[in-house]
Amino acid sequence: MKMIRFTDKSGRVHRGCDFKDGKALLINGDIFGDFSVTDQRVQVDRLMAPLLPPAVFCIGLNYTLHAKETGTPLPQYPVVFMKNPAAVTGPDTSIETPAACNRGPEVDYEAELAVVIKKKAKNVERENAFDYIFGYACANDVSARRWQKHAGGGQWVRGKSFDTFCPLGPWIVTADEVNDPNALEIQCLLNHETMQKSSTSDMIFSVSQLVSFLSQSTTLLPGTVILTGTPSGVGFTRTPPVFLKPGDVVETRIEAIGSLVNTVSAE
Repeated sequence: MKMIRFTDKSGRVHRGCDFKDGKALLINGDIFGDFSVTDQRVQVDRLMAPLLPPAVFCIGLNYTLHAKETGTPLPQYPVVFMKNPAAVTGPDTSIETPAACNRGPEVDYEAELAVVIKKKAKNVERENAFDYIFGYACANDVSARRWQKHAGGGQWVRGKSFDTFCPLGPWIVTADEVNDPNALEIQCLLNHETMQKSSTSDMIFSVSQLVSFLSQSTTLLPGTVILTGTPSGVGFTRTPPVFLKPGDVVETRIEAIGSLVNTVSAE
């Protein structure tokens, strides 16, 4: 099932599924609890981010070739940071280059597979990890590189948490429809040019390993989003570097999940 979150013509927010021809079936209830799919089909005015997560955990340097392109040794343990949940935005919205990034271009793209947790998860064994996964979505871990490296005291959170820096969507594909999240083609296109093209099989730490690791003595709440890392081909490693600028169109494509498209504008 592909679950969306959307507004109707009156501006009311709904959850839905079976989105086609501009309409969707309404979903009643809590998608992380009891819910039902109705037979009421409603006109979709605007797609929103498919959820508002209580937390966004992110994994850095989780693709072998990406770690190599940055000149970084392969990590022994997952490299974990977080994004401000307020950075989440939806499909067909604009990624804003922040006014705070006033020393020249630095905003970069990072196509990523997002994992959505469905129930409280703590001390989850790797072999049981998929029991805690609700579904998957496309994401973009947008990053301001100078802020990431220099303006956060060595921590990445600040340079990755500007408003609009976590595009997510366009829907959540429920876990039953994805046979193996570690065998999906993933791409990023910038103005229709392929910048990243890889497979989630290049991940250093698998989806089940990440869920288990993050839940060690730590409760992951329902709706928590895990961004699982980005493949090689990011902008700052290119010669010359490629950074997002107003007017650009950036797209994350993931096999079996879909396509997340965002424009770029100045704050």
